[in-house]
Amino acid sequence: MSKTKELPACPVETTLMLISDRWKVLILRDLMEGTRRFGELKKSIGSISQKVLTANLRDMEADGLLTRKVYPEVPPRVEYTLTETGYSLRSVLDAMTQWGTEYQQKTV
Repeated sequence: MSKTKELPACPVETTLMLISDRWKVLILRDLMEGTRRFGELKKSIGSISQKVLTANLRDMEADGLLTRKVYPEVPPRVEYTLTETGYSLRSVLDAMTQWGTEYQQKTV
């Protein structure tokens, strides 16, 4: 996590600060399955622009949720992998999945 960020006193607010963006949650969802290349993430998420995806990946890297590995090839290959901290959000995503599934079933 960036040392310049001041963490909120509330743990819920801290979590929201890290993953409140809809795109970040979808990036986490995809990276829970393993390492992904930039193009794979963009294709999986769909309607996200390249600029927004890049900005979110940079934020998540700065927050210590993922790592970025650049291979010195032409064209450059970049892979993203969750860190241990990123993987620790699995229970949060699992709870969101369970709640969303139950909500979908109630409203159909």
